[in-house]
Amino acid sequence: MSLVALTACGGGGSSSSSSAPAFGKDVSGTLKAWGFNNADDVGKARLSYAQSQMSGVSISMDETAFDAQKFTTRAASGNVPDVVQMDRQFVATYAAQGLIQPLDKCFSSYGVDPAKAFYPAVTGEVTYNGNIWAVPQFYQPAAIILNKRVMDAAGVSAAEIDPSKPDTLLAAGQKMYKTSGGNPSTLGFDPVPTGQPELWLLSYGGRLMDDKGVPALNDPNNAKALADLKRLTDAQGGWAKVKSFTDAFDTFGKNNQYVKDQVGAQVNAQWYVNVLTPYVNQIQISAVPFKDQQGNPFTVASGTSFVIPVGAKNPNAACAWMIHLDSDAAWQAAGAARAETLSKTPGSIFTGLFTGSPSADSLIRSKYVKPSGNAGFDETIATYYDIVDKGKSLGASPAGQSIKTELQNAITSALLGEKSPQQALSDAQNAAMRAYNQSGAGK
Repeated sequence: MSLVALTACGGGGSSSSSSAPAFGKDVSGTLKAWGFNNADDVGKARLSYAQSQMSGVSISMDETAFDAQKFTTRAASGNVPDVVQMDRQFVATYAAQGLIQPLDKCFSSYGVDPAKAFYPAVTGEVTYNGNIWAVPQFYQPAAIILNKRVMDAAGVSAAEIDPSKPDTLLAAGQKMYKTSGGNPSTLGFDPVPTGQPELWLLSYGGRLMDDKGVPALNDPNNAKALADLKRLTDAQGGWAKVKSFTDAFDTFGKNNQYVKDQVGAQVNAQWYVNVLTPYVNQIQISAVPFKDQQGNPFTVASGTSFVIPVGAKNPNAACAWMIHLDSDAAWQAAGAARAETLSKTPGSIFTGLFTGSPSADSLIRSKYVKPSGNAGFDETIATYYDIVDKGKSLGASPAGQSIKTELQNAITSALLGEKSPQQALSDAQNAAMRAYNQSGAGK
């Protein structure tokens, strides 16, 4: 994972903003950071900028990928780095376990108000028990990338690719669906149910957890979403065949599903637009936003964050480094680096950097995202920018990882017909609640 990826409520935990540790601005010594493997041009530019702001600090980097078990073991031994990069879904778990420090006073010492600095959907994932526990970075909004070539051949319009109209969407998918030898050869609509399940649940008014972080996978609205997902996959050969077909996609290669016309439309995170840019002359794409059942465009946030473990030996430098890495100036440097990289390849398209910060996003878009000469790509890029401020928070829970895992299990069993949607979700809820109670938050 490269350096790529305060309004919500949380529950549980044992800290409060009044007891949050203070962070001084005088920094020196050695800073140890972990989780920065294979930093790309964007990551290297941000790292260079942060270092330039901390001339009195020596930075030691552990560039191995974050590992949850390794982190817990290191925390138990007291041998922790000063900063760790991790997916935001882990943050509330470690906050509830007392393994990371609240960062309210880190932000305030540098005059940063998280409620203004980041999108609400982003801070919602790192806010728990009234504190903010991480410096978030990156925000990968999801939308639906259209394959206009397949759609036009089947007589399907962009207006028909609308999750708020399940029957219309189902019919459009069926029009584009093709088989070969009894197996899918073109999916009319790929809902990516195990890759983007949160979109579907929230679209139907469902939720992963309540406002205190308690798992809520058995919400009846979740079952409605799962039932419609099953209709979509059943109409295209059934989940077993759909999964086998999509697993064989050359997703990152020259024979990807848009080049080979293997999908008519597919739910994708924003980063996938970058994957498609080398094939601009071989594909015809556009995009539409995902919508809830009331017809409102929305998305969900995902990405990484920085935390300071309890027991960090240089928390002041850690705080300063995280703030500098996530500043508009650092993102400006990242935008310039990406533009320089792309300038070396004629025809390259700057698709944007989605940072988690409205001001940084606006700065990068206005300076570096220019018309590409391909209307479809420009429409796709604009769609992601249009929805980035319409994110819904998934919330924060000490059982966050378990909730995600159990949701995946429930979706798979329901789509395969092994369990009804409600039963699959009820079983998932029971398992997630066990994890929640074991975290200590339920006591």
